Amino acid sequence: MPISTTFKTIGIFTKQHDERIDETLKTLIAHLKPHDVAIMVDESGARICSLDGYCHEEMMQQIDLAIVVGGDGTLLRTGRILANYNIPILGINLGRLGFLVDVSPVDMGIIIDQVLSGEYLKEERTLLKAQVFRGEELLGGDDALNDVVFHVRNEVRMIEFTTHINDTFVNTQRADGIVIATPTGSTAYSLSSGGPILHPGLDAVILVPICPHTLSHRPIAIQASDTIKIALCEGRNSDARISFDGQSHIDIVPGDHAVIQKKQQAMTLIHPKNYDYYHILRAKLHWSVQP
Repeated sequence: MPISTTFKTIGIFTKQHDERIDETLKTLIAHLKPHDVAIMVDESGARICSLDGYCHEEMMQQIDLAIVVGGDGTLLRTGRILANYNIPILGINLGRLGFLVDVSPVDMGIIIDQVLSGEYLKEERTLLKAQVFRGEELLGGDDALNDVVFHVRNEVRMIEFTTHINDTFVNTQRADGIVIATPTGSTAYSLSSGGPILHPGLDAVILVPICPHTLSHRPIAIQASDTIKIALCEGRNSDARISFDGQSHIDIVPGDHAVIQKKQQAMTLIHPKNYDYYHILRAKLHWSVQP
């Protein structure tokens, strides 16, 4: 029976196809068709289902709900774009961890019906906006839902960099790099580098050094509204790279710097009505598992 819903046009976003993606995508479209919604599928998914596909720019102008079929990486790519349009996202998990895409294909039909009926939780996630400079010249920049990472480019060696927060000098350190992470990204690269887990509702950012030369250099949490400046020290022949969610990169040389701020727009996630963040942590990090 069709469901009357406030979501009128649903966009479906996928990663490169494999057997699980193909099966889940076809099941999802078949489930949505009887309902009173228009369906737009991105070009990757359309090839799988032999449908007319839409470019992301066209979809952004028309959809009011996005369903991402894939893993956290797929949602990261899509979420950075959707945040600019204030379009909520529901994630179907076909990846490995699934901190962000938290709906299993087995429960997909039931949960989608609940969402279309208005039974869901809505949550906003902070993004970072970074710009990279060589002197006064803007080299480029990007947004990040997880993290902005400074790291050595080609060699196994440390880089030296300075950190300023709100134009106040913090320190100069030598390390393999530094992770500037959102609460969402606190369970990603930041966590493996020894950073703390931040609840997604916190308005904070963490700076986590990667294998610092001086062990007293520890992670620090600051207000998300603070402006962070990281500069690669001159006088050391160590080229480096700045990565945004590990999906786009800008190469830098000594003397270059980046300015990282909280992005004005947030990403909106849709969760099942019984969503429990701490359950996600227990399941993904294997907490409370008895030997």
